[in-house]
Amino acid sequence: MSEPLGDLTRTHTCGALCASDATLYMQTHVAENRAEVAWARELFPEARSYLDVYTRAGLMHRRSVLAHGIWLDDDDRAALRDSGAHIAHSPSSNLFLGSGLFDWRAAVQAGAGVSLASDVGGGTSLSMIRTMADAYKVQAMAGQRLTAWKALHAATLGAARALSLDHEIGSFEPGRMADVCVWDWAADPVGRRRMDVARSLHEKAFAWITLADDRNLVETWVAGALCYERAA
Repeated sequence: MSEPLGDLTRTHTCGALCASDATLYMQTHVAENRAEVAWARELFPEARSYLDVYTRAGLMHRRSVLAHGIWLDDDDRAALRDSGAHIAHSPSSNLFLGSGLFDWRAAVQAGAGVSLASDVGGGTSLSMIRTMADAYKVQAMAGQRLTAWKALHAATLGAARALSLDHEIGSFEPGRMADVCVWDWAADPVGRRRMDVARSLHEKAFAWITLADDRNLVETWVAGALCYERAA
């Protein structure tokens, strides 16, 4: 269910399905743009907010993944925190559609989880590097600064924890699946020049996030097997 379409019966049917099996994930969109929020209010006038529609239907739980979450208020963020659901910030889509600026800081301060997503239905790339770079742009436009460490965490271990999969993926800890990409810091003159003037590891990581592309990819390993190797 990606939009507030359908009647209340179908919404509650989804909630009943989630209640019947705690291992199930529930993924949908919420508060992506103002027109959508207004539409949800028309469809469900008894609900306090767009997010409250899902709360009333039993769709807010530890394995709920809610894309966007731009037009939320403090009560919505508290509901996210209390339920364990998290927002999958989709900056590329938000920029392309002009949906608005996600308030990452407010979500984190309220105790709500945030991960990163491409949402290629409205986004422009499957690349998490591009997604991280776009997330920085969205936060900069909102008057905030997203560090390279926070972006990398949200795209890796943070996302794995949000999905309760950090025992399998998201880090290099023993016992994790060996799904690994090996990258060059720089792959063109602009990138190499930027690395030459980087004064710290964070600056190097930030430059890699903002300048890297598929040319930087050296190897890809899946379950410990080499699946891609860049030509010499």
